[in-house]
Parts: sequence; structure tokens; C-alpha cells
Amino acid sequence: MAATDHHPSNVWRIVRQATINLRGISSMNKTELIEHISSKTDLSKADVGRALEAFVGAVKTTLKKKGSVTLVGFGTFAVSERAARTGRNPRTGEEIKIKKARVPKFRPGKALKDAVNAK
Repeated sequence: MAATDHHPSNVWRIVRQATINLRGISSMNKTELIEHISSKTDLSKADVGRALEAFVGAVKTTLKKKGSVTLVGFGTFAVSERAARTGRNPRTGEEIKIKKARVPKFRPGKALKDAVNAK
């Protein structure tokens, strides 16, 4: 793999290629994801870890600025506003006021939904 293949613009392509055929795996943590991607590419675990951290950092930074991140075919990370509301303390039953909040959301893309529903 050429040095330019490690360029950030190519990282998502590599991650996507490495994770397209994950069948039979019920769940995966960060370490397992890094190991899987590393085993499917010629990238070291350290390189994959740095790429994943850079991706997560970019998503966080963009969402903090109320932006969104769209990966065509995979999905969109965005921020949604949750309105203030009245709730209940589960221990005491007392009414409490819950402040409005910005919450991260993920909306899956068509290709991801199709892959999940494929038989």
C-alpha cells in the first residue's frame, strides 16, 4: 500500500471495505473492531486505532458545532434538540424538571439498512 493510501480521505474507504462482510458477530467493542480492520488490511493495529480516534474526534468536533457528518450509504451523525420536560424521580416519585439538551443521533443510510435486512 502506498504512503498516500493512509491519507485521511482513504481511511473510511479502507474501514468500509474491511467491515462489509461482518456476518455471525453479535457485537463488537472498540478493540475488536480495531483488530478486525487490521486483519483485513495491511494497516497495523496502532494505525487503525489512530484512524478510528481521528474519525471519532472529527465527528465529536462537528457535532459540537451543531453540524452533521454524512457517510453516504452508511448513515448520518447529527445533533437533535430534546425539549425541556417534567419527569419523575424513580425513587421518590417526586416531579422533577429536566432541562433541554442537545443529543447525538445516528440515522442509518439505505445501504446499511439494506445490509442489516439482507437474508
